[in-house]
Amino acid sequence: MSEASAPHAAERRELTTVQRNAVAELLRVSPVADELGRRFARAGHELHLVGGSVRDALLSRLGDDLDFCTDAHPDQTLRIIKGWAESIWETGREFGTIGCQRDGLRLEITTFRAEAYDQVSRNPVVEYGTNLTDDLRRRDFTVNAMAVSLPEHRFTDPHGGLDDLAAKIIRTPGTPAESFGDDPLRMLRAARFAAQLCFAVHPDVRTAMTSMAADLDRITAERIRDEFTKLLCGTDPITGLRLLVDTGLADRFLPELTGLKLTIDEHAQHKDVYEHTLTVVSNAVSYETDGCDFVLRMAALMHDVGKPATKAVGADGRVSFHHHEVVGARLTKARLKAMRYPKDVTSQVTKLVGLHLRFYGYGRGEWTDSAVRRYVTDAGDLVDRLHKLTRSDCTTRNRRKAAQLAADYDALEERITRIAAEEDLARVRPDLDGNAIMELLGIPPGPLVGRAWQHLKELRLERGPLDRDEAEAELLRWAHDQGLS
Repeated sequence: MSEASAPHAAERRELTTVQRNAVAELLRVSPVADELGRRFARAGHELHLVGGSVRDALLSRLGDDLDFCTDAHPDQTLRIIKGWAESIWETGREFGTIGCQRDGLRLEITTFRAEAYDQVSRNPVVEYGTNLTDDLRRRDFTVNAMAVSLPEHRFTDPHGGLDDLAAKIIRTPGTPAESFGDDPLRMLRAARFAAQLCFAVHPDVRTAMTSMAADLDRITAERIRDEFTKLLCGTDPITGLRLLVDTGLADRFLPELTGLKLTIDEHAQHKDVYEHTLTVVSNAVSYETDGCDFVLRMAALMHDVGKPATKAVGADGRVSFHHHEVVGARLTKARLKAMRYPKDVTSQVTKLVGLHLRFYGYGRGEWTDSAVRRYVTDAGDLVDRLHKLTRSDCTTRNRRKAAQLAADYDALEERITRIAAEEDLARVRPDLDGNAIMELLGIPPGPLVGRAWQHLKELRLERGPLDRDEAEAELLRWAHDQGLS
């Protein structure tokens, strides 16, 4: 075999492999899919497995959520599946989609579309199409523009999606400008697929993403949030994040990330805080044990965003970022709120950013048991994530220093375990409850009870558990100091 022909032979072998994968995957779901296809055929309509379902079948990762397209309109689809589907939902009906469930599979059936944006609105204007060819052309990327007819299993790939899948490349069916002009969110989706599938973005697509980045402003915060979440939870989030920054897309919804490139690390350990941050995100991923922990990854991404605003250069030329964790927590809260993340997610990520420096100084032997109690109490149910974030933040290339930091944190965790065995660190409470406080002081419910409770909690954190007599004596001493007795 000549050198010139060898790559083509290798590619043919690769395509044969992915095709075999697809057959195996489709056989698993074909009893339901083919039965549904026959029902549509009897009603005089086409049905095709399409888009991400075909792509994932070729990648041997087909799940239990299947996407179909058809020439039937939603009312017709409902008539076809009624009595066959175990459950039906119509939440996507305005976009031509009817959902149903059968034998553990979730099926979404969408009418052929000729979807387009008016270049101004933030939501698509849905127009029903009449054929599969037009439907596939309007899809975002070639790897999502393949279809398999049901029940015949005829494969349709008009835009070379199979070749791009084998080459691991992200390309658009038409020109990138046309595709992104119809739906600017597709630029963010390109970065998301790069992170999820570990694919490269075609140079033409990358160029269009850069020149059209400002068009992302047409998209609602909620749609951007959902795509970004999927990107950050991808197999390779670093590639996706770099793509967002390099194309200017990050400037449109997460400018704090780009801003880190302008800030030099105080120890000159990295080219800039941006590179350090990407390393911390990568480290955080390595600590996950049960799939993506978005809160941990987002906290790793945002942990140093307060550095640009707190940068100072001392007389000796050393750079510092005093209180950047406080500023960073404030910026993080504002950014996640703007991106419309739920309050609980925003609160958790913000808290981790605010606490990420608390550990430093422990190795100098300054921490009392009281400091350990406060560390655990302040972290609350985020303490395990705080452990992972703190360890992830150690990116020094000085092996001796890295080993010392790891040993210090091992010692802290062992100390937390020891104290937790002696006390209930997860639920630090005063040794007297509100009822006991009111009874001992002879006061009614009100703010004074809360102040007394807080005083006893501070004592609990400082000294550990008190017996009943000690707690009552401390409460009476406090009441005397407050002029209550």
